Amino acid sequence: MAPHPHWLFGDQLGPHFLDPRHGGPDDRAPVVMIEARSVLRRRRFHRAKAHLVLSAMRHRAAELGDRVTYIRAETYGEGLEKVRGSGPLTVCHPTSRRALEFVRGREGVQILPAKGFLVSHDDFAEWAGKDEAEGKGQGKGQGRGQGKGGGNLRLEGFYRWVRERHELLMDGDRPAGGRWNLDHDNREPPPRGQDTLDVRGPWRPSEDEIDEEVRHDLDRWERDGEVAFVGRDGPRLFPATRREARTALRHFVAHRLAGFGPHEDAMLAADPVLSHSLLSAPLNLGLLDPAECVELAEEAYRAGDAPLNSVEGFVRQIAGWREYVWHLYWHFGEEYRHRNALRHTAQLPDWFLDLDADAVTAHCLSTVLAQVRDTGWTHHIPRLMVLGSRALQDGWDPAAVTDWFHRCFVDGYDWVMLPNVVGMSQYADGGRMTTKPYTSGGAYIHRMSDFCAPCAYRPTDRTGEQACPYTTGYWAFLHRHRTRLAANHRTARAVKGLDRLKDLRELLETAADRGDTPP
Repeated sequence: MAPHPHWLFGDQLGPHFLDPRHGGPDDRAPVVMIEARSVLRRRRFHRAKAHLVLSAMRHRAAELGDRVTYIRAETYGEGLEKVRGSGPLTVCHPTSRRALEFVRGREGVQILPAKGFLVSHDDFAEWAGKDEAEGKGQGKGQGRGQGKGGGNLRLEGFYRWVRERHELLMDGDRPAGGRWNLDHDNREPPPRGQDTLDVRGPWRPSEDEIDEEVRHDLDRWERDGEVAFVGRDGPRLFPATRREARTALRHFVAHRLAGFGPHEDAMLAADPVLSHSLLSAPLNLGLLDPAECVELAEEAYRAGDAPLNSVEGFVRQIAGWREYVWHLYWHFGEEYRHRNALRHTAQLPDWFLDLDADAVTAHCLSTVLAQVRDTGWTHHIPRLMVLGSRALQDGWDPAAVTDWFHRCFVDGYDWVMLPNVVGMSQYADGGRMTTKPYTSGGAYIHRMSDFCAPCAYRPTDRTGEQACPYTTGYWAFLHRHRTRLAANHRTARAVKGLDRLKDLRELLETAADRGDTPP
């Protein structure tokens, strides 16, 4: 009996999604891929993101050859109608609730377990239930995450559990080097007097005829008014094939991993990549499996080719934070999408929606917004402390902020951005995921970057013509949510600082006068 066809979504492109040894379909199963134009019609995605996803899908189809039926349709439903005569389908668990609901609503579709992550849904549920039970009755929360039952789903506890379970960076039953967390060693500001880090540049792909075809199609669709994009496209900067992704991974581990840790939170205007891996996009397309990434990094540590703090920082991002976000997306439920504990309702201004970096005076925000416009990517600190902090201070609707991050980043998917924005960046869940809002005045940006020196504003100024929008915005944010933040042990001290501000009234007037104009 011939095996049922298997449907591959556009973020399930690696070989592990077709591996029968690990719960995948029969290795003789024909493959179905659907390129649905409606996905691009519904929202204004970054042009580079649309290019990357379509390029990756079409490259995968070319690799599969006669095994794949590649369907270009208006919708997924229309695409499935074209293969309906082939009988039941199998599909790996999709990465978004919307896709999962769609698949569950189709007769004859069998859903296989999720792939592309270290921890299964069942294993996380077991850990979360245990952790919640242990968390009940505790005092002050530590770290990030609160569960439905009132207990703490702390990142640190989850990360240690993953390390132990998968024997990552372990020496027997102890963490390598004797410490689980080496964050203290990985928070150095950028080296003063240097425009760039002294490291080898990241690996970059070369475009081919498939990229040319994708660009031609996107140009035509946009010209005909069928779709609209933000940002700029080209040349492609991220892997679109398994071979490219493996090359990028090996290049990072061999040439960049050793210097990753110390400056992973730093920002440089002329060096947006620093020592970051740029592997989030191929990971989230399914071109890489997280296990191979962390295992190769650990091999570098064991061989003496990379220091522990850099390797631990990289492992923490993938085996810790990425896994944690994936599972909280499903654990918190659909209602989490609508959380708005701070009651922020302001709409995103046009200059932000359009990635109009040239309209912005603040050098940090202009620089980072230009990075997003030009590449669809920045690393985690500009996302959190420049872009997200601006949105938080100005009280923008967290649902709209989530949508913006989803659309404008090449590695942005619903499961990625919903917890990262609602929980981490915008504190819209009121503390279920993090124990405090992540925002700051200009002093943090000045310490961790070279953005402030050429800026028209001064990070120390709260009022006046040279008032830093982040410094003014920080104090205005604390004032606006004074009651809530005064009751939080992690922000109470900062709130008390409001009482020492003799210019608070003028500061609030400065913030109000700026409104939603480009800062």
